[in-house]
Amino acid sequence: MRRVSTVVLPEPAAATMASGAARVVTASTCCGSRPDNRVLTGHTIEGACEGYSRDMPYPKKNLNANETIALDMHPHWWYFAEPALSLLGAIVLGIVTLTQTDGGSNARKGLGYVVIALLVVAALWLIGRYSKWVTTNFVITSQRLIFRQGVIAKSGIEIPLERVNNVNFNQSIFERMLGAGDLLIESGGEDGQQRFTDIRHPDQVQNLVHAQMEGLAMRRGGYAAAATTKALTGDVTEQLERLEGMLQRGTLSQAEFDAQKQRLLG
Repeated sequence: MRRVSTVVLPEPAAATMASGAARVVTASTCCGSRPDNRVLTGHTIEGACEGYSRDMPYPKKNLNANETIALDMHPHWWYFAEPALSLLGAIVLGIVTLTQTDGGSNARKGLGYVVIALLVVAALWLIGRYSKWVTTNFVITSQRLIFRQGVIAKSGIEIPLERVNNVNFNQSIFERMLGAGDLLIESGGEDGQQRFTDIRHPDQVQNLVHAQMEGLAMRRGGYAAAATTKALTGDVTEQLERLEGMLQRGTLSQAEFDAQKQRLLG
């Protein structure tokens, strides 16, 4: 799993990270921990439940108030390709050694030790890769994009949806055949760009992210409209104070605040 330095987004809705988070990270083979949320968005992910480990879903205790999980993903099965192919190669070498060398010969003994060592290394590599796979979650909620890895030593990234500026995906021809690819998230702040690799059906995940962003914008717009109407009932000074408070809390965007302030001050 490729790991580089992670970007922490600026306030007020800064992206947060745990220790050792990565700028290039992996995730997929998806299955939402709450499938009904995917239905509500109008988007489903093909093969969503394949390879999903229900033993390690994203903890719901870490969700904010009124926040729901739209999708909870583990790395695509291609994530196991390297250690699995290494183990297969060691097995093939063992078969060749047994069938093509004389019993009791020094060549068989020497190759036998090599094969055993390769089998042990490849098996340990595969077990280690599985332990990383099962503890890696890429989560899309109604408020955030979350990457989380580890049980004891944990690392993670959180990107608020309102900070997401652009969502792109990339697939080679081979990755398209496998149903895997990369997801590139561009967000506010310096170097606010994260690449998530081994995503299952990244085009569908892209659509789901957009759907969650639209839903959040609609909810925030309704709250802002109601709060703005209430704020405009007092005198100009009181209204400006209320608008400033709403801006600090993130209820109003800077553009909405400037428009309301200009209207009040004429």
